[in-house]
Amino acid sequence: MHCIKKSIYILLGSLSLVLGILGVFLPILPTTPLIMLSCYLYSRSSKYFHMWLVSTNLYKKHAKDFMENHRLSIGKKVFLLSFASTMLLFPLFILDGILKLFIIGTYLYLYYYFLFKIKTIKQPLEDLSC
Repeated sequence: MHCIKKSIYILLGSLSLVLGILGVFLPILPTTPLIMLSCYLYSRSSKYFHMWLVSTNLYKKHAKDFMENHRLSIGKKVFLLSFASTMLLFPLFILDGILKLFIIGTYLYLYYYFLFKIKTIKQPLEDLSC
């Protein structure tokens, strides 16, 4: 059973990594969370895959600072909040009752977490260009 679980983590980590790489080129896919998910899944399944991922430039550019220091630039925070908010709009309009309240609660927690729990990297104004 342990071998099957490990294989599933590697498969899901690889899928997340491929989607994260696509996110570099397709703005609709969030690169940073997908790479962080890959890092988590690889750490649970294979030391080799995990060490390989954290040594890549992709990881260093998109996820290293958050994973090590639990902080993001203002640009990444805005992008991730915008993406997550947009994705949560669909079920907000489709669902009714208690499920709609759950989505609203998710919104509140998401904004609370990003505003108060994740530190913001201080950048000079000239470095804020996209």
